[in-house]
Amino acid sequence: MEKLARKQVQALTPYLSARRIGGSGDVWLNANESPFDNTYTLEASRLNRYSECQPPQLIEAYASYAGVAPQQVLTSRGADEGIELLIRAFCEPGEDAILYCPPTYGMYAISAETIGVERKTVPLTDEWQLNLESIEPNLDAVKLVFVCSPNNPTGNLINREDIVSLLEMTKDKAIVVMDEAYIDFCPEASTVDLLSQYPNLAILRTMSKAFALAGLRCGFTLANEELIQVLLKVIAPYPVPVPVADIASAALSKEGLVRAMTQISTLNDNRAFLQTELQAIPDVTVFAGFGNYLLVRFSDGDALFKAAWDAGIILRNSPIKDCVRISIGSREECEKTLNFIKQQLAQFAA
Repeated sequence: MEKLARKQVQALTPYLSARRIGGSGDVWLNANESPFDNTYTLEASRLNRYSECQPPQLIEAYASYAGVAPQQVLTSRGADEGIELLIRAFCEPGEDAILYCPPTYGMYAISAETIGVERKTVPLTDEWQLNLESIEPNLDAVKLVFVCSPNNPTGNLINREDIVSLLEMTKDKAIVVMDEAYIDFCPEASTVDLLSQYPNLAILRTMSKAFALAGLRCGFTLANEELIQVLLKVIAPYPVPVPVADIASAALSKEGLVRAMTQISTLNDNRAFLQTELQAIPDVTVFAGFGNYLLVRFSDGDALFKAAWDAGIILRNSPIKDCVRISIGSREECEKTLNFIKQQLAQFAA
């Protein structure tokens, strides 16, 4: 059957999500999930009917939360579907390209490759910022430029002035896609206010992280109405199941938002605790993080990752040499992980 698949699919290496990698343990800090297991009550009497393509209650609730008009919001099956919709809507296979700046989220490349769209890369600078001088000469045939801020896996914010420069550089040429999957942990860094100035800006959001709804698969694309209308041409007829719309709307209610803000504050406090404690360990580098995770460099990151894995503490290895990404869990999970790291590093040094 594989021989019948398209050549791009035959050659494709699938994205290794945390669940595909697997593991076995009682501390799971590898997928940037929330440790909060919130409960919801469902009224399931409408399941014999198809859902609306864009449920008005959900669209209006997220528009209010994001500070945009409902016409500027599209909801999808996670932000991952938003990535795919943008590529399918704006890129001609075999002709156009996307551009992204590694190290960054891997699904930009996977989605483009699956569809048969060229992938151009301009690595981030040593400070993990946009290399605008190298991006500009590489924009030929590029329709979409993906920028993740806070960036995954590095955790840093992309300089706002560089984002504005990129938007100016790509005017009437390409769409800048700001992936703000983790922006709820630092809302002051959002680019949503730039939508009024730049019709070539699209913003990806998700409820997987700060809203503790990774299993719900509910994401959003924010953009000006003309761009949203293009995406509505290619989205599936019924992308958001009724229970998903109901739960997401409840999470965006007044009570839901109060709970989310409280949990975000707790996770930010836990991140600060873990960062301070790890920084105090000799030969450990903790990079500034603005999401619900930290990137940490050890003298031997692979060995530390494997030792934690074997001990049932599941972290995320990184393409960056000797670095491990640690999701922010409960205080108990953070303390257990911290104590294990201290003990393990002491054993390595012995």
